[in-house]
Amino acid sequence: MRAVVVHGFGGPEVLETVEVPVPEPGPGQLRVRVEAATVNPVDALVRTGGTVAAGMALPRAVYGLGWDVAGTVDALGPGVAGFAAGDRVIGLIDRLDLPLGGYAEYAVLEAAETAAAPPGVSAVEAATLPLNGLTAWQGLDLLDLPAGSTLLVGGAVGGVGGFAVQLAVERGLRVVAVAGRGDDADAALARRFGAAFVVPRDTDVAAAVRAVLPGGVDGVLDTAPLGVTALEALRGGGAFVSCVPGAAPVARRRTRVENVWVGADGAALGRLAALAGRGRLTLRVAGTFPLERAADAHTRLAAGGLRGRLVLVP
Repeated sequence: MRAVVVHGFGGPEVLETVEVPVPEPGPGQLRVRVEAATVNPVDALVRTGGTVAAGMALPRAVYGLGWDVAGTVDALGPGVAGFAAGDRVIGLIDRLDLPLGGYAEYAVLEAAETAAAPPGVSAVEAATLPLNGLTAWQGLDLLDLPAGSTLLVGGAVGGVGGFAVQLAVERGLRVVAVAGRGDDADAALARRFGAAFVVPRDTDVAAAVRAVLPGGVDGVLDTAPLGVTALEALRGGGAFVSCVPGAAPVARRRTRVENVWVGADGAALGRLAALAGRGRLTLRVAGTFPLERAADAHTRLAAGGLRGRLVLVP
């Protein structure tokens, strides 16, 4: 089968399409014929060697890429129940030390970390859900805000931020979105996601938030990252969760500051898929590329300005 890997770190040009054996599922695993694999910033971090430099992965001769997978179950390992060959599924490969990832014609997933794909949704759209949706879901779980609370979402129209706004509204939170300049397409998109207020990202965010909520917000989910300026918008004793490694500000004023480290979770992914299937979550695709043009997709990702995810189609 074809797969995209890196043998040495660098720019998009180090991505190689190679022929490798089709992987076999072990106990508790299933093999998926990959129909779509999303390109995420973590893939660029693997490609450049950032995961090794940060101590998140060990040096090895070859690294696979691709965390998000959507496709069809092809084979089951011993002990797998609840899935059958031909099932449409989505899953998250959340390890950084594998020789193969989702950028491949076939991928092996843990059955417990896999979920049925959203009904009525294409594989390309479904592939955009696992990593970003679970990050937003688990970040909101960490905040643990009761219904009726106010939440500031930094980067509210990004891959994680867009899901965060919609999921927060589902949980009964009032959302202040940081997006756009107050009257542009990004601001309008944040409002469509359900934000009660939109704060322009090129202003004094803390001052703008406190102009509409003088006491500050109850929680912050920072995907941008905004850092200190978002912390200044938080009330004393509030909760702050950063989705960007190393970007969390120093806690003060009795605030609680944490990072969310996303992890595969089949049960939560199933709930996300159900919401997407009912049209409660917007799945956004910025463009598609064939597997062998993974380097072009990484180049486009680095250029920024995307509203949605790039997806590889093997």
